Amino acid sequence: MSTTTKGHSMRLLRAAGLGLLIALALAACVPGAVTRTPQELAAAAHAEQLARQGQFDQAIQAYLDLAQQTRDPDHYRVLAAEVYREEGAIGQAAPLLDQVRRQRLQAEDAARYDLLRAELALARHDAHTALQLTTQPTPVPPALELRLLELRARAMEASGDVWGAARTRVQMDPQLQGLDHTQNRKQILDLLQRLGVGPLKRRASAMQAGDRMLPWVNEALTQLGVPVAQPQPDLDQPVGTMLPGANANVREGYRMPTQVALLLPLDGNFAGASGAIRQGFFAAYADAARTHAPRARVRVYDSGGTADGAVKAYQQAASDGALLVVGPLTRTEVAAVFGQPQLPVPLLALNHPDDRSLPASGATEFGLLPETEGAQAADHMVERGLHGAYVIVSDDDFAQRAAGAFKAELEARGGHVAGTATLPTGKVNYASTIAGLGMPTSAMPLPETSPAPPGSAPAPAGTTVSPAVPASVPNGDTGIFISMRPEQARLLLPQLQIAHVGLPVFGTSHIYAGEDDAAANRDLDGVEFCDAPWLFDAQPGLPNHAAIAAQLPSARGTSARLFALGMDAWNLVPYLDWLREHPGSYLPGATGQLAEDQFGRVRRVLVWARFQDGVARPLTGSLELDDVPAAAPPVDEGSRTPIPAGASSAPAPAGTTEPPAGH
Repeated sequence: MSTTTKGHSMRLLRAAGLGLLIALALAACVPGAVTRTPQELAAAAHAEQLARQGQFDQAIQAYLDLAQQTRDPDHYRVLAAEVYREEGAIGQAAPLLDQVRRQRLQAEDAARYDLLRAELALARHDAHTALQLTTQPTPVPPALELRLLELRARAMEASGDVWGAARTRVQMDPQLQGLDHTQNRKQILDLLQRLGVGPLKRRASAMQAGDRMLPWVNEALTQLGVPVAQPQPDLDQPVGTMLPGANANVREGYRMPTQVALLLPLDGNFAGASGAIRQGFFAAYADAARTHAPRARVRVYDSGGTADGAVKAYQQAASDGALLVVGPLTRTEVAAVFGQPQLPVPLLALNHPDDRSLPASGATEFGLLPETEGAQAADHMVERGLHGAYVIVSDDDFAQRAAGAFKAELEARGGHVAGTATLPTGKVNYASTIAGLGMPTSAMPLPETSPAPPGSAPAPAGTTVSPAVPASVPNGDTGIFISMRPEQARLLLPQLQIAHVGLPVFGTSHIYAGEDDAAANRDLDGVEFCDAPWLFDAQPGLPNHAAIAAQLPSARGTSARLFALGMDAWNLVPYLDWLREHPGSYLPGATGQLAEDQFGRVRRVLVWARFQDGVARPLTGSLELDDVPAAAPPVDEGSRTPIPAGASSAPAPAGTTEPPAGH
């Protein structure tokens, strides 16, 4: 066991120990099998007070005096041994435990006696005895359950049962908070990773979908660099349902903090990206005024785009009384904030840390990940009856990550990748690459599919509406997955047609520049891709995209997705607790249907669109939504003022049109 693990275990056990000492002292005050005099009860209360004040030696002596003077010496010897343990000197409790006659102990004292012996055995490197004491069928009081599980996990780990130790710590997970929660999760993943990739894969393949260990095994594999399946979250009930008989402004799950901090890098390389997010955030803030529901006071802090700057901004926001922090933005900033010993204020991070670690306790992660799009592309193809795929992607990081997630999800759904190719930057002739994949060819051109009928109703949240694969498509169970920018896709698609490859093509959002250019995009006709619903006004209840884009350049083009991220960041604020506590609940958002998983990550379910006559259209049809909101009311942003909804902003500097690293 590492030094960090030992320190965490001791801290957790000691924290539990003080509460148990109090419970023991209170138990001593309750009439039981032994009648206690008022003098004895007063002396026991005094000893307990000394222990709470950290005067351990005096408390131990007081309990030993009671053991000598009363008719229940074993009870007070157990209390004295608990104080030794609280002091971190469990070894010194051994002589006391040797004097205790277990058969004379009441049930709770007997359970504590066994746990003390187990902890002493672990200190003596006697894992066998500790395991026996912590796995015996004797029930323990609820107050002792967490301590029992901690000792059992340590005993299993010491005896070589790494899997059993991990399972036990997973059992502990819902009962922990704060630093204990964060450290326990790190230990779970450390234990699982010690099993190795092969054994983890075999265990995952043998598990049922509802096995509580499956998400942990997949998380451990992900941290080991192995792409794993990403099944879409269950979307059972949207948040914000009107409560029966309640005021029109009262919605289920709505809990708005009074003060929110928004942490973004306001200058430098990420100023363009953060500007789009900030304007999206306040556009949603302004739109929320029409519901007349309470809104938080918002203050913006400059995170500087650096680790130190983000930590200082977070700490300043906490000092200023923020009850929720939204941000920071970059992966480096998020990792730094997560790395603090504790997070006194809950956090909605707008990215994922670059070390693949889980969100810190009290934190939620929300970002635009290419892995999400790759996995949902695989699901979409399988739902259309396509179980084979050729993967053609660019050499960009986002494309490689999307391809890894696509392959993992497709194989998990029973499909297979028939071939893979990477298109290098700068190359324009892909004939040899296409030929090398050995894709089936046909003299027939790529068949056209019909768009959704005008005015058709959208599918229920979380579902995909797609036409059947045309019967004329050769090898009707196979398609092509691509992930690349529009310029590269416009080169690839005509060359596929020249090579008489008529397979249907599916891509990620990167193929769409966020604005329609019918002349340039006719070469992309027939390609289906997943994207944020707000770009197509495919999510009811949100401000109209075209109307906002007409006023704000940051809502146009590729930055529109960051604008949508900002909108969702605000709309998530009052529902974070509800989403965490109610699996299956989701927020109908601008970037997708948003649900939170057990690790504190917001998962997105995107919509699907298709190019038809050079124009991207959602497969679910488009919807007529509300008008653009008026400008946001005054908001305290420190030395800065919010940008009104009708104001313009400078375009993002070169290199910031794509989401920051990690999105």
